[in-house]
Amino acid sequence: MHRPHALPHAFLLGCLTAACAAQTNPQTSQPASSIDRDLMEVSVPQLEQLYAQHRYTVTQVTRWYLDRINRYDGTYRALLYLDAEAALRTAAAEDGEPPSAHHGALWGVPILIKANTSVQGWVTSAGWEGYTLPGKQLVSPRDAMIVQRLKAAGAVLLGQTNMPDFAASDTNISTAGGRTGDAYDVRFSPGGSSGGTATGVAANFAVLGTGTDTANSVRQPAANNSLVGFLPTRGLTSIAGIHPLDWLRDNTGPLTRDITSAAIALEVMQAEDPLDTWTKDSLAKAEPGPYTKYLKKDALKGKRFAVPWFVLEGSPDVYGTGPDAPPLGGAVVPETRAALMKAIERMRAAGATVIIDKEILPESFFAVARRMNTRPYRREGVDLFLRDFGPPQYHSVAEYEAATGEKFPAFMVGGIRPGKDTDGDMTQRSLETDPDAEANFYGPQREALSIYEETRKKWRLDGFVYPALQIPTYDETVPGASKAGPYSETGWINRIGVPAVSVPGGFYSNGLPFGLEISGVRWKDGDLLGYAYAYEQATHNRKLPKLVEGHRK
Repeated sequence: MHRPHALPHAFLLGCLTAACAAQTNPQTSQPASSIDRDLMEVSVPQLEQLYAQHRYTVTQVTRWYLDRINRYDGTYRALLYLDAEAALRTAAAEDGEPPSAHHGALWGVPILIKANTSVQGWVTSAGWEGYTLPGKQLVSPRDAMIVQRLKAAGAVLLGQTNMPDFAASDTNISTAGGRTGDAYDVRFSPGGSSGGTATGVAANFAVLGTGTDTANSVRQPAANNSLVGFLPTRGLTSIAGIHPLDWLRDNTGPLTRDITSAAIALEVMQAEDPLDTWTKDSLAKAEPGPYTKYLKKDALKGKRFAVPWFVLEGSPDVYGTGPDAPPLGGAVVPETRAALMKAIERMRAAGATVIIDKEILPESFFAVARRMNTRPYRREGVDLFLRDFGPPQYHSVAEYEAATGEKFPAFMVGGIRPGKDTDGDMTQRSLETDPDAEANFYGPQREALSIYEETRKKWRLDGFVYPALQIPTYDETVPGASKAGPYSETGWINRIGVPAVSVPGGFYSNGLPFGLEISGVRWKDGDLLGYAYAYEQATHNRKLPKLVEGHRK
């Protein structure tokens, strides 16, 4: 079994000697300028076409991405760990397959994996230095289901992306890997907690990557990096093998530069998994594939959407006025409101109706969704993960503390996250046996989902549109800048389990991206992809970031 280096700084080294060899195969005549032109911003279908035309080998393509990581990631620090040797072995094996071999949907596609997602033989740090202690690392004994699926589809895994400890932040600063910068300006926050993947994909360090999302962590970083971030219906993809922040709200989906690649990746990632009960019968509930068949340029014509009033105007009665309350009570700030209105006009120009009315998902809806209390079950989620994906030394929080002599972070096992949690410490329980589970979890979730669906049907809506963040991202390097991350209130989506997608919505005057989010209907992920595709094709908002070189050391 290949084991990564144990220490955080060694984590960042990886093996690059072979990766940074000549980008082109000496047996071909393709110059570097040609491969740069062909691979920059390439989509999955475009890359597969290049392979079909025999323009490049998988090894050449993999080396091209490894070279970009070597040239630029010293500046952006998107990756925690780079496994160049394994990536090149996979590439060589795929190049050696006979022409008649059946290729998966992601054959030869270099990808990035978020560091909380189990890959056999890699350290699942979840961004926390406590899992990288020498001799006590959390080396995964097997792949998470989504990793199994990605590998089986032919993807080439390049490495793991940086993330805040346990995904518990709206920015991307971790004890295992430090700070990741935004691809469009390294001083600015990329958002969290999938900011490492978002920056890496935006910077063309890979074709696509995986993210996880407990409250906004796929969609918010996607917005800050002018990407597509897709959050599927809860249960369409398995979270087993992904270190939890809050296993009752966690979800996983792809981050890509285009909708077509997201549709292909989502179809690969979805699966029923006996280790994730939410996925039971999911394939029967989901829309029939392939998801690419829903991608039509006129998909928005005749469709109806609305802006949730509480997102636009905030929820001061829910948040209060304390020091930890979001700006303007959570309302959208003026520059973001202007960007949203411009994006809405472009949706309307593409044939959609978009309604803004104070009766549509007001603050009272948000209050119901916020009643859902999952904190009593946080430790159970961690123990379940370590039971199935922990290393030989420990398979529970208690065993981790006994094996390492270190205390597990309190907020992960019932304590509070300052500025996030309220009501003090909470006794940890099992969801299945807790007599208060209905009041804590199931009841509020069912009520909030019912309000969402009743509103949608009353107004004859196909979904909702709103900004992926209430404020623009900001420069984290100035004295006094918040280290909590740019404010985003989209976690209500996770609470009710409906799908949502963040798409490139344009740019602010300072050149930083704005992201438009669209939520849809449970198990109608294909339809939602179609709406996003139609918006993408009508706007073509994404622009290539200008990177600053900084070699990995």
